[in-house]
Amino acid sequence: MSKRLTRIAPWQAGKVFAIIYFVLGFFVAILLAIFSAMVPSSAPGPHFGMGLVIVLPFMYALGGLIFVPLACGIYNLAAKLVGGLEVIVTDRQDA
Repeated sequence: MSKRLTRIAPWQAGKVFAIIYFVLGFFVAILLAIFSAMVPSSAPGPHFGMGLVIVLPFMYALGGLIFVPLACGIYNLAAKLVGGLEVIVTDRQDA
């Protein structure tokens, strides 16, 4: 069965992706802090610490909350012009 995705609710998508980006940002921040801790303190360049682990997930979440609804709005406009994405859906046959 073929269906078309013609509209995405921007604000709802933004909220969902803000949570996803927060979790991903937390893991990325931890990895960056670990790698930064392995670099000698005398090495040039930035050294990341606990501040990064605290701030980065919120920055990722804010980015998701701003840019995902914007992208959904653009998708909705494009879907009006060309009809949206076509998705094939099949019913699951339980034994």
